[in-house]
Amino acid sequence: MKKIVIIGCGFGGLTLAKRLSKQKVEILLIDKNNYHTFQPLLYQVATGGLEAENIAYPVRKIFRNHKNVIFRMSEVFSVNEETNTLTTNIGEITYDYLVIATGTTNNFFNFEKVKDKILPLKTLIGAFNIRSFFMQNLERSLLAKNAEDQAEIINVAVIGGGPAGIEVAGAIAEMKKYVLPLDFPELDLSTMNIVLFEASDRLLAVMSDPASKHAYKYLKNMGITIKLSTPVKDYDGKHLILDDGSTFKTDTVIWTAGVKPVKLSGLKETHYHPGNRLKVDEFNRLSESKTIFAIGDVAAYVSPEHPKGLPMLAPVAIQQAKLLANNFKLMWAGKELVPFTYKNKGVMATIGRKRAVVDFPKWKFHGLFAWFIWMFIHIMSLIGFRNRVVTLINWSLSYFNYDKPLGIIIPLFKRND
Repeated sequence: MKKIVIIGCGFGGLTLAKRLSKQKVEILLIDKNNYHTFQPLLYQVATGGLEAENIAYPVRKIFRNHKNVIFRMSEVFSVNEETNTLTTNIGEITYDYLVIATGTTNNFFNFEKVKDKILPLKTLIGAFNIRSFFMQNLERSLLAKNAEDQAEIINVAVIGGGPAGIEVAGAIAEMKKYVLPLDFPELDLSTMNIVLFEASDRLLAVMSDPASKHAYKYLKNMGITIKLSTPVKDYDGKHLILDDGSTFKTDTVIWTAGVKPVKLSGLKETHYHPGNRLKVDEFNRLSESKTIFAIGDVAAYVSPEHPKGLPMLAPVAIQQAKLLANNFKLMWAGKELVPFTYKNKGVMATIGRKRAVVDFPKWKFHGLFAWFIWMFIHIMSLIGFRNRVVTLINWSLSYFNYDKPLGIIIPLFKRND
């Protein structure tokens, strides 16, 4: 049988493996984690709305009944295009076809040198770190010697005005108003400032102008300070230094400002598009290669409509995976391949309870109705019946009661001051 190796168990990798699992092929899934993470809800884990098991699902459990799908928890170091082999931390792996679906990692830009002092929201570990670090700071603030020191400890800066940034900022604002007064009655929360920094001139650059304006209004009404056209220059562990020279005193900096593709060594430089995404043709195949394909965030399919490549969204990865699975069948049957056409399913973001913005291709919604749409689509996108039920119950309870159980402190994160 042909052997297909898929690197990455994100939306694209899992969809492709499922679609090919009934074919007479050997499928090897590789990922450094043994679970799939539903990343759009990471902010809920970071702010106590959900637990990790609600948005993560073991890969092996997904493919229990698919005997031709093998999973290996491993890290891939390099690709050898000449010999069709991968170098990994568990040895050398051969393939007939390789599909790269490694997704993205944090892009810290000029913050690379201080990345150990900030809190990225990209993985489950990052979400745990934010929750624990925030709770540790609240406990520390009770021991502060003066109001100025206390403000520094409990102030929160969120860098990045995309969906993840506004969602985590909105969730923290709700915690401040409804949850923290119950858990920390002796703390003067009026001194706590939540500031959202965005380098461009509007929020939600990937969405419509009405969605951006509604999100801005919702955040402002929740007491969040929004700094547009405000690039952040540096952070010394206590002061966030802005491009204009001003500072914001805070101990907690949450990073949602950017991502970059995970780059594999060994591939030809001609395969890469500016920004380190892999250039693929209309069949998701790397240029000059007949055996290597790329899907999802790591792939750049350039067209007149998308000169920089398709947006880094889960629906893109899923659609590419479905088409690629079908094209593999056509390829093995000696038939003509079908080119990829992206069907925009829309973009959405939520800002706390009962507030959301939804951009569908033909319709746009905001407010309560948009929030119900957002909730339904996210619940149905989760893997596993139990996860859907538990999440629905948690969100239903939250609709009537803002009180979130923030949970115990698990100090995974230790900042190097």
